[in-house]
Amino acid sequence: MLKRSFLPLHGIASLCLLCSAGLAACSSGKSATPANPPPEVGVVTLHPQPVTITTDLPGRMVAYRIAEVRPQVSGVILKRLFTEGSEVKAGQQLYQIDPAPFQANVESAQASLARARATLKSATLLTQRYKPLAEAHAVSQQDYDNAVAAESQAAADIASTKAAVDTAHINLAYTRVSSPISGRTGRSSVTEGALVAANQSTVLVVVQQLDPIYVDVTQPSATLLRLQREFASGQLRKVGDAQAQAKANGDCNIPSDSPYYQAKLDRDQDGIGCEC
Repeated sequence: MLKRSFLPLHGIASLCLLCSAGLAACSSGKSATPANPPPEVGVVTLHPQPVTITTDLPGRMVAYRIAEVRPQVSGVILKRLFTEGSEVKAGQQLYQIDPAPFQANVESAQASLARARATLKSATLLTQRYKPLAEAHAVSQQDYDNAVAAESQAAADIASTKAAVDTAHINLAYTRVSSPISGRTGRSSVTEGALVAANQSTVLVVVQQLDPIYVDVTQPSATLLRLQREFASGQLRKVGDAQAQAKANGDCNIPSDSPYYQAKLDRDQDGIGCEC
């Protein structure tokens, strides 16, 4: 037989109070967890200081000096005395033109000078003989005047033949075609046996001086104008008058002890240039 049990009313109230106390204990346990510490922050003090402005610009290497070597006398090339692409010194001989006809001109001019000197000597002696005879009226005054004029003409012939000798020596020296500057040679346009003419339009070889060397770089005009305004206002410091520091990077093959060079600002607004 099924028996039923009854819980008194005050027992139910006690059970509810125990459950409530348990829940309060759980919630008070969670709130007792300590809070996170405040985050650490750093403090930086700012001070004004100069900053180097770096700009990468495309550039083109240009030789400092360029010499186009041409013959100054006509003749046949006998020798080429340099290697294409090699370094040469100023005054170094590059070609040898056949000197035979020019040597003959020198000897001919020297012979003309000797003949003129002999003529002057004869005219001087004749004048000296005619002078006392003219004073004694043994010869006419016209003969004496002719002797004096012949002496003066012989002296003028000597001066002319001396100039001819000098010209012949100069032309003979021009058969040795030399480099006017020190630098690197290019490709030779002639070989042995070629006939060249004095002051021809075709160059024999081009010599370029590469130390020092120019570097032509381009820069937008707006950037250049902004830099000029900053230079004028004092925001940027100039190395010198219309100058700034520049550093050449890349395979430039520029012989220099320092990587820094002086760059001169181009007056043209289309770009700037530097000389290394």
